Amino acid sequence: MQHYLTHQDDEHQVTHPQESAEWQWNGFVEAVPVIPFSHSVSIALTFGTAAIIDNNKKQKEKREIVMMVMYDMYNTLQTIEEMDSNLREAMRLQRELAEDTTKYDMRMKVRMSQLMPLNDFTETTERIFSTNIETINTVGNVFFTENVTDFYQGRDYYEKMVCDSAMHVLQDSSPFLTAKSTLEFSFIDFAMTGNEFFFSMQQLFNQCKQMMDVSDEEIEAYRKEREKIKNSNPIDNEAREKSQQEIKRLDDELQAAKEKLNME
Repeated sequence: MQHYLTHQDDEHQVTHPQESAEWQWNGFVEAVPVIPFSHSVSIALTFGTAAIIDNNKKQKEKREIVMMVMYDMYNTLQTIEEMDSNLREAMRLQRELAEDTTKYDMRMKVRMSQLMPLNDFTETTERIFSTNIETINTVGNVFFTENVTDFYQGRDYYEKMVCDSAMHVLQDSSPFLTAKSTLEFSFIDFAMTGNEFFFSMQQLFNQCKQMMDVSDEEIEAYRKEREKIKNSNPIDNEAREKSQQEIKRLDDELQAAKEKLNME
């Protein structure tokens, strides 16, 4: 009997229930996870790609806003520098007039008025940047925002203390009416005040360039691109002239009708 059992075990290996269960589990582990894992990779790639595209879009928008603001700051400094140069020229003309009063004439009178600082700033970019919280959030740099805000405040003070003050003087006192009044007029207050604002605002501008990694070459390229767009769509002078002639004709007809009405 013992021999029989031994022989049977040799010819027919018995598979124990524990070994069968282990084999089935290992097979399940090897086969089943393949589908959900590949699906997870697909989802991750989809969302990852979308995130990259969204981030690239935000970075592009950020750069466009920064360049728009930097270009406006650049233009402001160019304008103030030009007005500062005009005030220096006016002071040189005063010196020449003091040396020879016969140089005073109508051309000098007109020229001195032209050299006075006048408000020639465009505030469109400032309004876009200062009043739109989304724009500020897109830039995402608190120090840049603070510098830009300080810059525009400086420009506002310059407008009031230099440009508006000069305009009031021209309107109220006719300072260049005679050689004597031209010599008595003081440009130094306008020149010194404007000079102080210029260097303070220039410092803020340079800090902004450094913070946002903007080069002079990039600003110049941006300026050329803006000029190119502007010049590619010039005003239709022919159509404008035709429109203005039509307006004048209508006004002439109106005046003629009113005269006829009065006669009757």
